[in-house]
Amino acid sequence: MKKYFKYFLYGITYIVLVLFFAIMFIVTTRADVIKPNNGIEPYQVVKIQLRSLKKNDDPFKNAGIEQTWEFAHPNNKKSTGPLEKFKILLNSDSYNMLLNHVDHNIIEVKTTNSIAAYEVTVLSEGKNYYKFRWIVEKYELDGPLKDCWLTTGVSQPVSLGSSI
Repeated sequence: MKKYFKYFLYGITYIVLVLFFAIMFIVTTRADVIKPNNGIEPYQVVKIQLRSLKKNDDPFKNAGIEQTWEFAHPNNKKSTGPLEKFKILLNSDSYNMLLNHVDHNIIEVKTTNSIAAYEVTVLSEGKNYYKFRWIVEKYELDGPLKDCWLTTGVSQPVSLGSSI
């Protein structure tokens, strides 16, 4: 009887360890990205994207770029995608100031029922300010993205100079 109890304890210990490591694996895998839905307002779309880009490599490398990609309009994805190409674009000299930036400010320029434009100012890691025009549009075709606000364009940055 003692022998079976000993094997029983080994079995329980094994199961507990397996469950522990499985939970640790789940907790440390890629966090779920926020998916577009028709309850997210246009300002929130821009905010989600900028917050993600601000901490681009948290919780994993290029997490911010992947989150930003989720809210890209399908027409925008056609010209900037696939995702791997989009990562290269955002790491280029044209847009890398968005990655791991220090701070950002979003000002609404114009909003209608189907389009919203924002002026975004970013303070880069290098302590330089850049201004962008960020455009989001409501997706109007049928399907899972219907009535979701999605980014259709981000202008080239305009350098505003150093913060120092």
